[in-house]
Amino acid sequence: MYIPRTLEKTLLKYLNKKEVIAVMGPRQCGKTTLLNRIFKNLKNAVFIDFEDREKLELFMTDISSFIELYVKPNKYLFIDEFQYASDGGKSLKFIYDNYNIKIFISGSSATGLTIKSIKYLVGRIFVFNLFPFSFEEFLSYKGKEIYEKIYTKGNLSKIIIKHIYGLYKEYAAYGGYPRVVIAHNKEEKEIVLKNIYNTYFLKEIKEILGLTADFKLSKLIKVLSLQIGGLINYNELSSLTGFSHYELLRHLNILEKTFICKMSRPYYTNKRIELTKNPKIYFFDNGFRNIVISSFQELDKRIDKGILNENFIASEIIKKELELRYWRSKSKAEVDFVIIKNNEVYPLEVKSLLLSEKVTRSFMSFIEKYRPKKGFVAADQFTGKRKEKGCAIDFIPVFYISQILDKL
Repeated sequence: MYIPRTLEKTLLKYLNKKEVIAVMGPRQCGKTTLLNRIFKNLKNAVFIDFEDREKLELFMTDISSFIELYVKPNKYLFIDEFQYASDGGKSLKFIYDNYNIKIFISGSSATGLTIKSIKYLVGRIFVFNLFPFSFEEFLSYKGKEIYEKIYTKGNLSKIIIKHIYGLYKEYAAYGGYPRVVIAHNKEEKEIVLKNIYNTYFLKEIKEILGLTADFKLSKLIKVLSLQIGGLINYNELSSLTGFSHYELLRHLNILEKTFICKMSRPYYTNKRIELTKNPKIYFFDNGFRNIVISSFQELDKRIDKGILNENFIASEIIKKELELRYWRSKSKAEVDFVIIKNNEVYPLEVKSLLLSEKVTRSFMSFIEKYRPKKGFVAADQFTGKRKEKGCAIDFIPVFYISQILDKL
């Protein structure tokens, strides 16, 4: 069964444009399935997987024969797992410049694709990210009628909120990797996540990036999984992992480029100050984070419930291709997220339990300093409205964040 992806509509808009389409994202997030979906509805199209060593070697060593077999007879060329093509961008550029064919490529490592392809294709390529299912995509599969008739229209009664929250608890624990979402039971979900975690080290870290200190990286990931939403202390991380400061920065960058972790930078109007402040860290997927610490207890019984809610919000912001930002003043007033969209700034706080329309002193401090028109407080199942100093504050269920982001 194909579960519709939001990115599909975007890709179809560029189907008849000349530019190469590159789809990047973590392993097992659905890139192959998405490209196959588009491929199967086209005529004169060919689909190639560069995990097939024979086709990869033909592309790398005999481009003329590759063109005769796969380019000249077709209007559309799909290449999956393109990151295996070392220096493959040169050949893609040659095909693009000399033949009338639409090219789609996918890759599981942004680092690999950037180095091996995109630098040769400036002005010739559109790059799109595909992530594990957003909660909207998850809900469209798990609760299709509620998603189509109620969730997208904002008709959230207490009964509907309670029902959706029940589904959200599964998503918050196991995340949105497609194979995890369709798994039949908790045991299967955990087995799939363990496989995703192991494959990440085998394929991305060793095979593609050629890194040998994977045990240090594994330790770094585990340490970060316990520090979600906290400020990164580089000295402490170096001490715990054995990485030098330079190595640590390099491996944190690798975790971003391979879609495991993402840094949230501080929000300031003074950019020079912003660059000197420590970032926070979040994971792209709650399920990946939870397999790292081997914890899948029900959300409402977890001591790290607030952390998972906060990481969920971060992952939904990432999937909307918005920047991750937080705010922290010299007096240590702090707001979890600052959303920047259409030149407007929106503060957002995450609370595990909320029973009334209350806002923190930190939230008020941000409002007083930056005078935003609107702000948000996300909690489990609470809704409400309040206005403070010209700022309209919406209290929303934590799972409703993606709809809010779309409407800004």
